[in-house]
Amino acid sequence: MTDSAAFAALVELCARLRAPDGCPWDREQTLESLRAYIIEEAYEVVDAIGDPRPGQLAGELGDLLFQIVFVAQIAREKGWFDIAEVCEGIRSKMVRRHPHVFGDVEVDDAAH
Repeated sequence: MTDSAAFAALVELCARLRAPDGCPWDREQTLESLRAYIIEEAYEVVDAIGDPRPGQLAGELGDLLFQIVFVAQIAREKGWFDIAEVCEGIRSKMVRRHPHVFGDVEVDDAAH
């Protein structure tokens, strides 16, 4: 499965969980109720960075990514934004912050 197909499948999964015939627990979640899960998953990613088993980090990154996509699904339902806007927003921000890579600015090292 390609990166884009895998990501699209995750986005579809989150929409299905929140659908009228989806999971009752997932449909009841709100942005407020998810706050603790997002923090918990972020801490678990940090802990997994020091774990010698790479699969641990992959699993924890997946858990955090799920939370991000799930929150974006709730935002989509509210008409605020969707995950595509989140991705495009961060992509544009990183391009702006790296003119030495995506523009004509030259740097000598990481400090400049």
